[in-house]
Amino acid sequence: MRPRILIARAIFPEVIDKLAQHFDVTSNQDDVLWTPVQLMAQLQGMQGVFTTGSERIDATVLAACPTLKICANMAVGYNNFDLEAMSAAGVLGTNAPDVLTETTADFGFALLMATARRLTESEHFLRAGLWARWRYDMFTGADIHGATLGILGMGRIGQGIARRGAHGFGMKVIYHNRSRLDAATEAQCQASYVSKEELLRTADHLVLVLPYSASSHHAIGAAELAQMKPTATLVNIARGGIVDDAALAAALRNRTIAAAGLDVFEGEPRVHPDLLTVPNVVLTPHIASATVPTRLAMAHLAADNLIGYLLHHKPLTPLNPAVL
Repeated sequence: MRPRILIARAIFPEVIDKLAQHFDVTSNQDDVLWTPVQLMAQLQGMQGVFTTGSERIDATVLAACPTLKICANMAVGYNNFDLEAMSAAGVLGTNAPDVLTETTADFGFALLMATARRLTESEHFLRAGLWARWRYDMFTGADIHGATLGILGMGRIGQGIARRGAHGFGMKVIYHNRSRLDAATEAQCQASYVSKEELLRTADHLVLVLPYSASSHHAIGAAELAQMKPTATLVNIARGGIVDDAALAAALRNRTIAAAGLDVFEGEPRVHPDLLTVPNVVLTPHIASATVPTRLAMAHLAADNLIGYLLHHKPLTPLNPAVL
C-alpha cells in the first residue's frame, strides 16, 4: 500500500503530479484555510503532510494524528512547527533552505530602497492627484550609496544583502549575529562584526534577517528603536514577532526613526491597525520569495523531502535529525 500524504495548501500542479507518482495524495487546491480541528481531521491516516508555514503542528495535532511521520515545510522558516513535540512523537520536520536565498536578498534590498526613498508615500501622493508642482524637499529621503548598512542576523540571506550593499552600492556593512562569521566570509561580504547596541546606534539602514524563536521575540521593541538614529530606516524580512509592531508604529508616528519596510507581521495575515495609519512605512504581504522559479524550487524541495523520507528514509533537509 502506498503512503498517504496531505498537501495542506494550494501548490503548483506539476508538484502534485510528482508526488502522485509515489503517494496517495489528498490536495487542498481550493486553498481552504483550515482550523486546527479541520487540519487534524484531514490528517487522519496520513503518513506525511506538505505544509506552507500557515499550518501549526504541535503536541495537540500530533496526539490526534498518530500515523504522521513527516511534516515538510515549503519555507525556510519553521516557527509553525513545535520541534520538541515533533521529536518526542517521532515525527520529522523539514524545511526549504538555500533555494530562496538570492531571491529573498533581492527583495530585501528592494524593500530597503523603497523605504529609504519613500516610494510608497510618493506613489500614494501621486495617485491621489496631489502632485501640482515641484518643490525642493518633496519626498526627500535617505541615500543608500555610501550609507551604513546594518544587518541583524547574518545567515545566508543576510550575507546576500551584505554583498549587494557592499559591492553594488559602496555601503559600509556592519552586522550582529549570535556567532561571528569566519574571516573569509566577512571579507567576502565586506562586513564588520559589532555589538547589537553599536548596530542599532550606527546603522543608517537596519535589515532584520534573524530566525524567529522565543529568544528573538520582540528583539526590536521600543527600547531598541529609541537607540536608532532618527534618520534611520528599519526593514524586516525575517519573521513577524521579531519586531514589536505596536512599538514600531508609535516610533514611526513620533519620528523616532524615519521609516520602515515590512514584509512580515505579528499575527499575519492580520496587520496591526496602527501600521496602516502611518505614512512612512512600506508594507508588503510576505512576498520576499515570490518569484515563480523560487517558489517552484521551494515546493519541489518539500516534495523531495517527503519522497526521500517516506520511501528511502533519507530526507534532504531535516530539522530534527535525531528522529532518524
